Amino acid sequence: MSVQLLSILVLLAIFLISTVLPVHMGVLAFVATFVAGYFIFGTEEYADTIYGFFPGELFIVLVGVTFLFAIAKNNGTVDWLVSASVKASGGRLWAIPWVMFTVTGVLTAIGGVVPACVAIIAPVGMAFARRYQINPLLMGLFIINGATAGGFSPLSIFGVITNTVVADNGLPGSPAFLWAASIVANVLLSVVVFFLFGGRKLLGNATRVDLDGRDGGSAEPVPVGSSGTAGTAGPGGTGPGGVAAAHGGSTAGERADRTSVQTTALKTPEREAPVTTLDRDRTLTLIGLVLLVVGALVFQLEIGLMALTIAAVLSLVAPAGAKGAVGQVAWPTVLLICGIVTYVGLLQELDTPGWLGDNVASLGVPMIAALLICYIGAVVSAFASTTGILGALIPLAVPFLLGSDAIGAVGLITALALSSSIVDSSPFSTSGALVVANSNPEDRDRVFRTLMIWGFSMVALIPPVTWLVLVVPGWL
Repeated sequence: MSVQLLSILVLLAIFLISTVLPVHMGVLAFVATFVAGYFIFGTEEYADTIYGFFPGELFIVLVGVTFLFAIAKNNGTVDWLVSASVKASGGRLWAIPWVMFTVTGVLTAIGGVVPACVAIIAPVGMAFARRYQINPLLMGLFIINGATAGGFSPLSIFGVITNTVVADNGLPGSPAFLWAASIVANVLLSVVVFFLFGGRKLLGNATRVDLDGRDGGSAEPVPVGSSGTAGTAGPGGTGPGGVAAAHGGSTAGERADRTSVQTTALKTPEREAPVTTLDRDRTLTLIGLVLLVVGALVFQLEIGLMALTIAAVLSLVAPAGAKGAVGQVAWPTVLLICGIVTYVGLLQELDTPGWLGDNVASLGVPMIAALLICYIGAVVSAFASTTGILGALIPLAVPFLLGSDAIGAVGLITALALSSSIVDSSPFSTSGALVVANSNPEDRDRVFRTLMIWGFSMVALIPPVTWLVLVVPGWL
């Protein structure tokens, strides 16, 4: 058995073990890198070689952006965005899922980590669903789709990983097309979800959402400024990773706990009342987020260093919102990404991507091989972290792209990205698990089963659809 084949089998084992057992994927990747590096590079050189694989730039991006978003969550800026968006919609009941889609998409588009943004918005959205009898599956899928739609912006982690790999390997790329394709695909998918899971009934409902609780409903006002509600959990919920500590022994709840804790941040302080106004700190935070976008997109400044700078300034001028923010950095996500990318660095040192690309090309049917790559991304991502899959699978596909004139790089990379991300609705993936964890205890098993059916439907359908649209025509 060649060392390249062995390294790929180890990578598959990392995904499998972290899915079945409560062991963090990033930790396993670091351990695998250490063990393999020790025997491959020798006792004298293995440490220096392995540390050279560590993705320092991605580490700064992840820490800086999630630190800044922790401050924005602490001081109520994120909650104000939600309430302002609800008011802008006129409080129409049918518009609330689209509001959650938009807010989550905006947060991920300006740099928020997808699982962390789902963990922030899911408790709020699911609270609206409970109060106004909106199907929890409708609300949950809209939040997941919104996060994915924004997730491939040039500022977001998905986009940064994908575009960096493309640029580093000299492949033709289009960050704008990748992001646009993600938005279009998720909007179209959400239209299907809307009518499939009760949206038609919402269109005929004249009830208006009132954040002050004056709409005549019998329930308590929706805690838009709260991090969690009774029976739910979020970043400010009752357990780590925004997941409730107890689910009444529910199998679905236990699975959601184990999966969502892999990549979400620790809990944040709970707020007692809705946040519907702007104060000095929230205004400064909004200005900081605008500066982050302008600096990264217009002036091409490093987003991680900019985020840390803005967070540091906010910590100085508004220290109350920065209290405990460092502890809320998405450290599980940082560990996951850095571990996987470090192991991928080892694979590249062994020329595993080149070996794999040569073997795929030798099949002689590049179109079928491209479809197979999309299916691999979808299947593995449905059970594991999309961020980890993108960090591992795209580099492995690069030599295949370089060696095949029949496959367009932009088309296949976009198809692979969509195939690997849209399946996040699976309850075994982090975002899907967070929706399950934030459902009512009595609904949790039903939500889990339905998300499993929906998620695996996406695994079956999205790869061939994206392959037919983006790869087969050869226009990209």
